[in-house]
Amino acid sequence: MMKTILQLSIRNIFRYRRRNLMLFAAIAVAVAGVSSMNTLIRGFQLDMMDTAVSNLTGHWKVHAPGYRDDPSIQRGFYLSGDFHPDVPEDLLLGWAPRIRIPAVIMSERENRGVQLVGVDPAAEYISFLGEVPVQGERLVDAEDRRLLIGAELARQLNTEIGRRLVVITQGADGLNRERGFRVAGIYDAQGTTLEKIFVFSGLAGLQTMLDSDAVTEVSIRLTGQPQNPAEESAVQNGLSSFFVDLDVKDWQALEPQAAAMFLFADGAIYIWFVLMMSALTFGLVNTLVASVMERVKELGMLRALGMRKRLVIFQVVTESSLIMAIGVLVGLSLGYLVFLVISDGIDLSAFAEGVELAGMSTTLVPVLLWSDFALVAYMSLILGVLASLYPAWRAVKVDPLEAMRG
Repeated sequence: MMKTILQLSIRNIFRYRRRNLMLFAAIAVAVAGVSSMNTLIRGFQLDMMDTAVSNLTGHWKVHAPGYRDDPSIQRGFYLSGDFHPDVPEDLLLGWAPRIRIPAVIMSERENRGVQLVGVDPAAEYISFLGEVPVQGERLVDAEDRRLLIGAELARQLNTEIGRRLVVITQGADGLNRERGFRVAGIYDAQGTTLEKIFVFSGLAGLQTMLDSDAVTEVSIRLTGQPQNPAEESAVQNGLSSFFVDLDVKDWQALEPQAAAMFLFADGAIYIWFVLMMSALTFGLVNTLVASVMERVKELGMLRALGMRKRLVIFQVVTESSLIMAIGVLVGLSLGYLVFLVISDGIDLSAFAEGVELAGMSTTLVPVLLWSDFALVAYMSLILGVLASLYPAWRAVKVDPLEAMRG
């Protein structure tokens, strides 16, 4: 009987070729559009997270209590020389101690408020500082007492490499410290926000200026976002057990706007799918209803020959599932081809200001997750079955005698 039902379904698909080909095309285009858009949404989502993590945040960060309300060296803490984050090695990419305090930087002509950041350059491969292009020289080590400034800030201060700048900030005793620095290099970040805010110098040199051996933060970067609550708890517990009296927060707590957009992207995938496939479902229902109405005699004869109602329902559902399965297969193949075409990324530099406000880079690189393709396939087939229920109900309402008489 199963073989017979499958043969009937296939025959009915080929019987109404033109109508079913149009339906196949509609399903394929909808599925291709959904799957392609999903790769762009995932690219947007992961790029936004990577940007937030790279901008000196890391996946986790350690601060002294009250530092976020009053960022100063007086809110610093001390690290032992043999410190190493208690994080599983397969999850840990690296970590970096820093001093990050507000300061005023002055050139011969202008002055600006900035974030003065003391770094160990060898540890900054976990942040944008490790990859950003630099004109001039990078900082050599933690003892380097020169400055690395952003291109936009250099333009605002009307300064250049080798020039002397004066930095004023607050020391460990609460008194102002003033010191002259030479510009070692000018970095060119994606967007001007980072270039205007962050000024870098060597960590040890800045500690000497501030008369303190403390740091204000430790940033920890993982090899990727924890995949499950167990991994996340392992990282949280390992850091909290070591930094007992300090605040340990993840990037989502430190960057709530980026975290909200990250979660919104997950919802956007489902919203986009529902909008596209809901419209498509109406077309599938209409096609199946029309098919049932055109086969009243056939259904009546099958019922008269003893086919039970549940088998009639199963035959209509099978036909609907075959139509949806073929359309989904073609659609996913088209979606994969679109992904291959745009896999090198889409240049958004024409919208640089808006992209920067969204916390993204100017090149949107799509990301393909096979789990998203599987989800589209699964949910599409479920919709195909649901769409067939009304036509199947219409089919079992056919009276065998009336159908034969007509």
